[in-house]
Amino acid sequence: MPDAVATIPEDQFVASGPRSRTVWRLIVAVAAVLGAAIALWNLQAATDGLSIQADHAGPIPLTVFRPAAAGRAPVVVIAHGFAGSRQLMQPFALTLAHAGYIAVTFDFPGHGRNPTRLNGGISDDKAAAACLLDAIDQVVAYARARPDGDGRLALLGHSMASDTVVQYGRTHPDIDATIAVSAFVRGADPGLPRDLLVIVGALEPAFLHREGERLVAMASDGAVEPGITYGDRQAGTARRLVIAPGAEHVGVLYSADSLTAARDWLDGIFGQQAGDRPAGGPVPSRGPWLALLFSALVALGWPLAGMLPVLAAPPAGAGLPWRRLWLVAGLPAIVTPLLLRPLPPDLLPLLLGDYLALHLGVYGLLMLAMLAWLRVPLAGLRPSRAVLAAACAIAGWGVLGIGLPIDAYFTSFMPTGERLLMLPLVLAGTLPWFIADEWLTRGAAAPRGAYVVTKLCLLLSLALAIALNLHRLFFLIIILPVIMVFFTVYGLFSTWSWRATRTPLPAALANALSLAWAIAATFPMIAH
Repeated sequence: MPDAVATIPEDQFVASGPRSRTVWRLIVAVAAVLGAAIALWNLQAATDGLSIQADHAGPIPLTVFRPAAAGRAPVVVIAHGFAGSRQLMQPFALTLAHAGYIAVTFDFPGHGRNPTRLNGGISDDKAAAACLLDAIDQVVAYARARPDGDGRLALLGHSMASDTVVQYGRTHPDIDATIAVSAFVRGADPGLPRDLLVIVGALEPAFLHREGERLVAMASDGAVEPGITYGDRQAGTARRLVIAPGAEHVGVLYSADSLTAARDWLDGIFGQQAGDRPAGGPVPSRGPWLALLFSALVALGWPLAGMLPVLAAPPAGAGLPWRRLWLVAGLPAIVTPLLLRPLPPDLLPLLLGDYLALHLGVYGLLMLAMLAWLRVPLAGLRPSRAVLAAACAIAGWGVLGIGLPIDAYFTSFMPTGERLLMLPLVLAGTLPWFIADEWLTRGAAAPRGAYVVTKLCLLLSLALAIALNLHRLFFLIIILPVIMVFFTVYGLFSTWSWRATRTPLPAALANALSLAWAIAATFPMIAH
């Protein structure tokens, strides 16, 4: 997370080497555009030789990846995890399509662009599980009806979907193979699902490693060794555990070890058909190119921010000393989860997104109230037309400049339908916190490190909320690293904006909209 700007004399703040800064901004802009172009070219090159088509199975949106020129082949249905989407599973789909398979990705109910809500949510696990299984059943029926399928079918699921594909394979022995990535499942049998591969990232929590060992141990006589196949492929009882080095819960989807293991597992089960499917095939290296693309887009924000006008003199912001800053940021961090604990779940049909927005809203209002109680001037929080225009420019880059590539290459990020209706409701929660936080941590006298400290206070506050209500808020544990990435990236935009405009308000408004947008676009929509 970026640091706040240290105390800077106003004359230096206004202009210290403007010509030098202009040259550096031009250099960074050219390098960023070049880096983004190289990354996009390589990401698109990974689709060469493939046919990629959008389709639907009833209301379920899906994407089909297959070799552009090939005969009939086995179909692999690929399912994403909690708060994910079909875009998130592209690495597996591309790898398997290059190996000659027909790969089908889709959006579960309540996820991505699926207009159907997810039944049950957290309050009714059985209803949610039944809804997910029904979606798998519809996609499997679609896959079996494809004329280019050869009648054989495998399932692959990540995280939340690992349980779904395992349960479906248990009750449908006609599924030829199952791959569970980051698996945690409610149960399994020694013989079903057939030919089960379990993939776990080396950096994932220990309980996922234990779960992978438990599933594979059903086919072994004792301890389980990663990379060893137990059971009998001929009988459909084969099982193997693969540990992907250096991979965590999302990185496991991009690990070359994960992708190669999945491809080789299916090749070993289905075999090769001369003239139909090639042996092996390339494993697209999307992770480094995605890193280059988003690094370039973030870096491009610096020269773009330099085009913003100066909107305040002297630099605006509370600039509180450490003792007062700790009080304003720390006390609400403790009080907010205590106040929200008794509230009923599912205030909005946006699973966990409603709580996150409410937590931010209450936290922000408490900080604003404390600033007023300490008689910190807040007159600068009144937005002018120029401030709103600057905020729109920053939000435009944060939501579209960054968001469109996220939607194309990483995960669903463009809210549609009911999700657009959720946007202003979530914004009502994110807005108070960002306004209070930006005002608290900015100003010519703001202590160094203030911006980082307040973000840590928020993360600790969310951790306390999770500890107080683990069953309801458990999945926020998965979201916390993503929130840290958001604060790092959009915190840079905030810092660059404040240095250019000398007021924290444009970045506060823009970042509040950007986070509200991300929540409305990605968190599952549930049916009460």
